Amino acid sequence: MRRGVAIALVIAAVGWWFSPVGPSRHRARAAEAVGSVSCPMPPAVSAFAEPLQSRLPSGVGPFRLRAATLQPLAGFSVDARVLSRHDYSSGRESDLSPTDLALGWGRMRDDAVLDRLDISQSGRWYTYRWSGDAPIPPDEIVRSSANMHMIPANAAAASALADVREGDRVRVDGWLVEADAPDGWTWRSSMSRDDSGDGACEVIYVCSLRTVAR
Repeated sequence: MRRGVAIALVIAAVGWWFSPVGPSRHRARAAEAVGSVSCPMPPAVSAFAEPLQSRLPSGVGPFRLRAATLQPLAGFSVDARVLSRHDYSSGRESDLSPTDLALGWGRMRDDAVLDRLDISQSGRWYTYRWSGDAPIPPDEIVRSSANMHMIPANAAAASALADVREGDRVRVDGWLVEADAPDGWTWRSSMSRDDSGDGACEVIYVCSLRTVAR
């Protein structure tokens, strides 16, 4: 009896340790800058609207970080539902981006649609599957969702990113970037919401991230 109780307590403790509220949960960190780096806010998207990609104004960037220099490509602001999150601690990309968020907007916010999709992330990819007929046209799924690589620009953005959970509604404001390292390694953001497959993910230097009421 006592042994059974002890085993149950151990299982409960391990579950709590690795749960979203346990001490082992992934803590995002801000990308380490070289000197003082400012992350100005881009034009903001309207609530519940499609992502806003804006023209790059003069005088913004480059953002010089320890791991790579980020060349801004466009302003980016998105108000979306978190379909999934995945944390990374290995790989070249993790030196910049500790977390990917799969985000959905339009009908990819709706429970009736998402309940019929099996969504997962791994290897810096976002995948979805369904049984029978698709809940909405597949090309609409492509246009209304994306996997996004988050590069926190500051401690506030990193802390907010660490607390994001599947199902949250978030606002992310920052810059689509290309990362260039001294040894020739590069990582470039998609510039379209209509693409899929390799190179279709957004790479975002995140000035601000916050969870808002659904």
